[in-house]
Amino acid sequence: MFGLCLHAAGIRGIRFNLAQAGATTPEMMEPLARRIKPMGWHIQINAPASVIMAQRDLFQRIDATLVFDHLAHVPQPAGTSDLVFAFVKSLLEKGNVWMKLSGAYADTKSGPPAYADSSAVARAFAQIAPDRMVWGSDWPHPTEKPDNKPDDAVLFDLLTGWVPDAAARQRVLVDNPARLYDFPRA
Repeated sequence: MFGLCLHAAGIRGIRFNLAQAGATTPEMMEPLARRIKPMGWHIQINAPASVIMAQRDLFQRIDATLVFDHLAHVPQPAGTSDLVFAFVKSLLEKGNVWMKLSGAYADTKSGPPAYADSSAVARAFAQIAPDRMVWGSDWPHPTEKPDNKPDDAVLFDLLTGWVPDAAARQRVLVDNPARLYDFPRA
């Protein structure tokens, strides 16, 4: 009943922050997936690469939509050669996984303004499943020190390099989020 009230209020997902100890644990994911799937909700995951790899069997079993935050924190400088990239690519190819094209600054070694290493990962993910990509700013950048916040305009401008086709960018910015978050249709 509570879930239906949340659904009526516009809630469409739950988030597991596995980057630090907190209220959610991997063991909670499967039972909660069974509860939210009938409502069409998703599970958003923020986890470092080591946790993604440690929980790969779980992520393969989940029978619900998964959304990985921040380019799945693919380690740099290995990027698209890293095992995490290969694993998340296999999940994307399975069809129930989405990627949030966000946090270019989170794992970069090359840094601004191009974030070339993170940009290569974002481009690769966007080519694999353009219909399951969404963009996010991660504003106000809570993981960054006040004197080291990224420039949001620079982050947004990266999207044109990650998704060069205007129609595909329309999907990433408008159509895909409308589907994922079940926005009301006009």
